[in-house]
Amino acid sequence: MSDSADRYQSLLEEARNHRHEGEKPPKDVTLIAVSKTFSIKEIEPVIAAGCRVFGENRVQEAQSKWPELRSRYPDLELHLIGPLQSNKAGDAVALFDVIQTIDREKIARSIAREMKVQERVPRLFVQVNTGSEPQKAGVDPDKTLEFVEWCQKDVGLSIEGLMAIPPFEENPGPHFALLRKLGREAGLPGLSMGMSGDYLTAVEFGATHIRVGSAIFGSR
Repeated sequence: MSDSADRYQSLLEEARNHRHEGEKPPKDVTLIAVSKTFSIKEIEPVIAAGCRVFGENRVQEAQSKWPELRSRYPDLELHLIGPLQSNKAGDAVALFDVIQTIDREKIARSIAREMKVQERVPRLFVQVNTGSEPQKAGVDPDKTLEFVEWCQKDVGLSIEGLMAIPPFEENPGPHFALLRKLGREAGLPGLSMGMSGDYLTAVEFGATHIRVGSAIFGSR
């Protein structure tokens, strides 16, 4: 077994058995293996170790490897976890099972239009900019509930959850707590939060999906 496969299995076990203040461990947490920049050859050992959920940041890169991988492993689930441009909405709907980065009206409308044209229904998350960072994608926390409701009622999108990437140099806990609060207020079950450096903290705050790349595949 490869090092990446070993790391995947160890991380999955650790995440699913992690508990906080006596709570039951979240047995249903989904570990998304973030495979951006890694080749088919590097991804396949992780698939062989049992991983079926992967994340990519860019539509174009995903198009270069995932159709081939899916021809060999048809049960894979692919998440888009990077920013999406409206001119790539059609490609994203065609390729991804889950789109986690809806963050503005233009993208929401483009996704809704492509879903209707393609008769394909990927699961959808709204990205929240919990740190209100001007350089980062995501809906402002104060506007999140309004945006989710708009997506649901005006555009007809079924939003499953919220996603966030906390500011790099800040304690992630308060940001995860904020995302959990917003998710509860919006009545959404999904919380995609936590990466290689803070996924256990995210689990403590109720993450349903954690996005781990370098801790599985190694440094890029």
